Amino acid sequence: MSIKEWFEDRRKITGLIKNSVESDSKDANETEKNKNLSIDYAKTNRLWAQCDNCESLLYIRFLRENQSVCKECGYYLQMNSSDRIELPIDRDTWRPMDEDMYTLDVLQFHSENKIEEHLDSEDESYKDHITFYQIETGLTDAIQTGIGQLNGIPIALGVMDFKFMGGSMGSVVGEKITRLIERATAESLPVIMVCASGGARMQEGSFSLMQMAKIASALYIHQKDKKLLYISILTSPTTGGVTASFGMLGDIIIAEPKAYIAFAGKRVIEQTLGQKVIEDFQVTEHLFGHGLFDLIVSRNLLKGVLSELFRLYGLPRK
Repeated sequence: MSIKEWFEDRRKITGLIKNSVESDSKDANETEKNKNLSIDYAKTNRLWAQCDNCESLLYIRFLRENQSVCKECGYYLQMNSSDRIELPIDRDTWRPMDEDMYTLDVLQFHSENKIEEHLDSEDESYKDHITFYQIETGLTDAIQTGIGQLNGIPIALGVMDFKFMGGSMGSVVGEKITRLIERATAESLPVIMVCASGGARMQEGSFSLMQMAKIASALYIHQKDKKLLYISILTSPTTGGVTASFGMLGDIIIAEPKAYIAFAGKRVIEQTLGQKVIEDFQVTEHLFGHGLFDLIVSRNLLKGVLSELFRLYGLPRK
């Protein structure tokens, strides 16, 4: 049996187990239902991942050791926010902020379509979607913020997580970023933001759009008034309201190789202009050639590059 056949068999068995457990728990109470939702059978049984580019099978342990970069083709797979925090932050120096902050369904938003097979009703509320992703990711919203050290230099770091509703920016994401910037300003710390987002969260309407101005205002005080450093790191994908606000406001803007970075998608642009656009025109390397970024940095070099930038800016070690 080949590795690919073994992988397919494991996936089928996992699906059967999952369906059996879900059918047995239909009549359970709400507490038991939430408990079952928190069990991720794919994660507990998965040993392999498939590259989105070359479709090679990659052993999870080796993939994490290689910082989620495919060894076969060099493609950058998505990383969760916890793994990204480990890239630049020194061991045992991470101090998270606002971990208990969660969003409210102020607009009473309902969706007519199921976004996940785990959700039973075809008319799920925004609150149900938030609860689902909180269980799936272990996060309260689409970003982690905190204070840590990078090679002994204290920094304020925010990392968006695309696995939580596509990293969309709602009121909680905007508030956590703003509080992070304000604390960094008060303590004279540099700010690093790692962006991975589809843009503003539509379920919160204008509340999500307001976060763009709020964050930009906090950054203005941080950068212009206090003369402190802000570095923006763009990963794939970074689009919409994040690109249109704090994603592009960095004193230094760094992008990962071959990342998809845009405001509007290719299809929207083509429909608006009525003409075709070139392939890969929203990919890092093409945009870098037009002056959109300062640096393209691979994951394995990121910590060293940031440390060197801090040294050039004369930031002191603790």
